[in-house]
Amino acid sequence: MLKNYLAAAALLLSMSACGSGNKAESNDTDSIKTQNDQNNMATTTATPDTTSVKVEVETSVGPFTVLLYGDTPKHRDNFVKLVKEGYYNGTLFHRVINEFMVQAGDPDSKTAKPGQALGSGGPDYTIEAEIVYPKHFHKRGALAAARQGDQVNPLKASSGSQFYIVTGKKVTDGEMKQMESYLENSALQTRFAQLAQSHMTEVREMQQKGDQAGLEKLQNQLIEEAKQYVAEHPVNITDEMKEAYKTVGGTPHLDNAYTVFGEVISGMDTIDKIEKVQTDGMDRPKDDIRIISMKIVD
Repeated sequence: MLKNYLAAAALLLSMSACGSGNKAESNDTDSIKTQNDQNNMATTTATPDTTSVKVEVETSVGPFTVLLYGDTPKHRDNFVKLVKEGYYNGTLFHRVINEFMVQAGDPDSKTAKPGQALGSGGPDYTIEAEIVYPKHFHKRGALAAARQGDQVNPLKASSGSQFYIVTGKKVTDGEMKQMESYLENSALQTRFAQLAQSHMTEVREMQQKGDQAGLEKLQNQLIEEAKQYVAEHPVNITDEMKEAYKTVGGTPHLDNAYTVFGEVISGMDTIDKIEKVQTDGMDRPKDDIRIISMKIVD
């Protein structure tokens, strides 16, 4: 536990150098282009809308259908907008990892040459995180938004277009226990990063003055605030989640960190085909798998 807090403290010291950058970081679902401005949203919703939407996706290896959740309206509305514009038509599944996920939504992939690195394309906006946890979690078939890493994106804003579908694997009881501890520690570090971001002006001023004592004092203060917040907002793995992870599988280590905004409701066999293809060193399928079209269905 102490090691995690020290890592969080080190993050505070480094954030003045990386906090304002917009270079995509590399992690489990990253490799996207986003911005940190939380006010630059894809859509706004004056009145909360809880209506779900179905989208049929035709790919070069078969169809599948996703349900977009009504309680993640910013992500739902943005996805619907892009579908109606034909934004995804012709794009590739550019990142595929067996027993993990398949990722798509990079517009640069439409004209990509063989072997070309992908994952940095997208519209010039991000979407405010809508993490509805534990109701929505990373079970097999979950649809979620890719994003930049926490160091440059502590508020977990989503990519404007890139998404992934979870394939994952079944989780044992022992792994689930380890995951509970991991999620708690992750929640602590995430809250610390958010608090540090809100004190960034103060951090930079102290760094410029060489005020190490002031930085250490602030570190300790924010660590305590993060601990208190997590104690008041515990990250619980519900019985429903445990049953799903044990029986159908998923990627629980991404829970409470990325916005899950839908799920595959038919055609999961198509996702399974995509997951099993041969990939290169950048996890891009050696033979292109393309989204031919998407359409809203009743």
